[in-house]
Amino acid sequence: MQHAGSTLKNIFRQTLKPEGAGAPLLAWPLACGAKVAERTRAVSFADGVLTVVVPDRGWIAQLESFQAQYLAALNQVSAERVNRITFTTTTPGQR
Repeated sequence: MQHAGSTLKNIFRQTLKPEGAGAPLLAWPLACGAKVAERTRAVSFADGVLTVVVPDRGWIAQLESFQAQYLAALNQVSAERVNRITFTTTTPGQR
């Protein structure tokens, strides 16, 4: 089973390689899982920081506690290195 997981990660990484800086945005649902992905949205990636919109402050607190795991998962499949995830309740540029 370990080999299959490694193979799938390599396939995903090769698929995302042409996406460049957009790769972490596409990889977010894979990194966080289907249930979290249903309620969150990766909206931007710049300078190693992925910004993810979440429903409320409670979600921010909860997801921040998993940031290390999400970073590890993102960096396994994304060609672009993600150094930090910022969780917010508003889309950048909105009030």
